[in-house]
Amino acid sequence: MTPLRILVVDDHIVVRTGLKALLATQADISVVSEAANGQEAIDKVKEHQADVIIMDISMPVMDGIEATRRIIANDPSAKILALTVHEDKQFFFSMLAAGARGYISKQAAPQELVAAIQHVASGAIFLQPDQATWLVEEYRRLAHEASKPRHATPTIPAALAATEANQAAMLSHREVQVVELVAAGLTTPEIAQQLHLSPKTVSRHRERIMQKLNVRSSVELVKFALRSGIANLDISPPAPNQR
Repeated sequence: MTPLRILVVDDHIVVRTGLKALLATQADISVVSEAANGQEAIDKVKEHQADVIIMDISMPVMDGIEATRRIIANDPSAKILALTVHEDKQFFFSMLAAGARGYISKQAAPQELVAAIQHVASGAIFLQPDQATWLVEEYRRLAHEASKPRHATPTIPAALAATEANQAAMLSHREVQVVELVAAGLTTPEIAQQLHLSPKTVSRHRERIMQKLNVRSSVELVKFALRSGIANLDISPPAPNQR
């Protein structure tokens, strides 16, 4: 029997080493490569025919959500298992929306991780009990929304709204402030002035935000802010300096 080929993606070398040591004890599993961030993962996927990609979420350069989204966009058949310390709904739903086929906590027992890898490799979906509960609850919520009178239905699909709300929840407090001010029409220098930051720092925040939300322009960012409820339309740009 040919062993399952695994690509391990995590920014902590101790975690990668531990995973490789654990999986080396399994006769039917072989770690063929590893990556320290999402961008490296995308590059390694092109080099290795991995059966399952074990993907961390919070990583430098490119996080696991964006990496998953790009890998799946290039190869919809790719099988990605999220292995993360994040045991909360926003990361869970964001990874599912990006295309992951499984989600498991780093607190899970070794045998549960092995089972998760085998499930995902077979084409099945792997969820832990708490995550299955979240999924059922979200399904019921969406079903309830769909049963409301048509005039009360949101202007965009409820599933999309839920996904965007979860993405918005991943932004830091500072990033939310930047998005609000972008949506209010402020320029980068005006945002810098209002938040007491340098324009360069604001630009870095915007770049990071656009990576997290997978948007490519300020127009798309404003649309996202309005749809997700981030935008505070009461925000007014600072008054121009008197000369």
